Amino acid sequence: MAGTDRNRELITGGPAIVLVEPQLGENIGMVARAMANFGLSNLRIVNPRDGWPNDKAVSAASRADHVIEGAVVFETLEQALEDLNFVYATTARPRDGHKPVVGPVEAGEALRGRENAGEKTGLLFGRERIGLRNWEVGLADAIVTFPVNPAYASLNIAQAVLLMSYEWMKSGLADPHQTAFARPEVTPAPKADLHGLFGQIERGLDARGYFRSETKRMKTVDNLRAVLTRPGFSTAEINLLRGLFASFEKFDRTRQPDEGDALRDHGETEE
Repeated sequence: MAGTDRNRELITGGPAIVLVEPQLGENIGMVARAMANFGLSNLRIVNPRDGWPNDKAVSAASRADHVIEGAVVFETLEQALEDLNFVYATTARPRDGHKPVVGPVEAGEALRGRENAGEKTGLLFGRERIGLRNWEVGLADAIVTFPVNPAYASLNIAQAVLLMSYEWMKSGLADPHQTAFARPEVTPAPKADLHGLFGQIERGLDARGYFRSETKRMKTVDNLRAVLTRPGFSTAEINLLRGLFASFEKFDRTRQPDEGDALRDHGETEE
């Protein structure tokens, strides 16, 4: 599967994801996949309609085997929650009662804080068709809801789990803008390399009669240099471009090759 690297450390743990009477094995599998994406592994299933284990869940999990294999099935919701210290119930519609209501960002941060303090926490998700019943929401400590289109607020169970799993992972980042990988730091090329590139391009344009007047030459060269200096090319990137242009110039028998072109044909640099 794209993005999967079995040689890297597998993040596990976190709040329990509790599914109440899920109907389809495929949905359970997609929930497991979403959990694995963001470092959650504690899956609890209350009275699944199609029984457990479920081959369709295994297939839909896309190799999130540790989540599927570690899933625990309970007959009642009370049993699934009895060892937890704090639980959020997820819902898309307003509920009567006096429970605090928070958004996913606040919920993710609160869960992280409680888990770090040694508490056992959980996120409660309802059935695909009708969600959670009021008495089931009543077993939770607070409600988390998502800012969705009010005219189309229904989320697939795997989508809801994915959103909260993402907020859980994000709450543990040192920097909220952190990404999985970034472009390596590149030292900009010396100006001499850029000047060589400019000269090569200008000679090629000259040989093909591109500059029909000195006025056009001056304007075009100024614009060209402005474009090529903007990105901050590295030496390797400039050599790649020069090798590309040199391949075009091989068909121009009127030009004498300049020093270094043979090396740049393949993006190599002179030692």
